[in-house]
Amino acid sequence: MNDKKQSRLRRAKSTRLHIRANGATRLCVNRTPRHIYAQIISSDGGKVLAQASTLDAELRSGATGNIDAASKVGNLIAERAKAAGVTKVAFDRSGFKYHGRIKALADAARSGGLEF
Repeated sequence: MNDKKQSRLRRAKSTRLHIRANGATRLCVNRTPRHIYAQIISSDGGKVLAQASTLDAELRSGATGNIDAASKVGNLIAERAKAAGVTKVAFDRSGFKYHGRIKALADAARSGGLEF
């Protein structure tokens, strides 16, 4: 594993320890060059309450690796989380920098009604 990925995973582990200590439901985000994925994970870490990604049928038609697609995923995850009864989450960016697609997803989820 290269140093860049090890550093990202180290940051992710640190963040997840803080979230687990608080006992919060978390919005976990993962990105690849082609897609972006989001999950709402229960506070005990054992159950996925809602998920959305650019692999979903309604989002797959256009470009999937840009800021617009990330915003659509943010809106969709907020909608599905509210349907599952979740309104307050902790944002787990998985060690990725908070800019670009990660920031767009977070802003869209906030505007969709999630609090974090």
